[in-house]
Amino acid sequence: MPREESLYPADWLRIAEKDLGRVEHLLGIKDPEAAGFFLQQAVEKFLKAFLLSKGWELERIHDLEALLNAALVYDSSKVSLREPFRRRGSLIR
Repeated sequence: MPREESLYPADWLRIAEKDLGRVEHLLGIKDPEAAGFFLQQAVEKFLKAFLLSKGWELERIHDLEALLNAALVYDSSKVSLREPFRRRGSLIR
């Protein structure tokens, strides 16, 4: 995102989709490390898009677990998504 980050969820979704495309490409050329990086980027942007759509105030944060916790305030039905963070917490920050 540009220095002046958008407050519009659609902008975050558009870039998250681009990041997912990069993941697919990188996996196709057998570069899992770079694919993992862009996957983290995509998840972060998807979570921020969801949060912004709920009225969340944009924060400059890259901690997926913190973003997921914030998202669960708005939709607790996704609490099962927290389990991978518990198992690999130090790897995703």
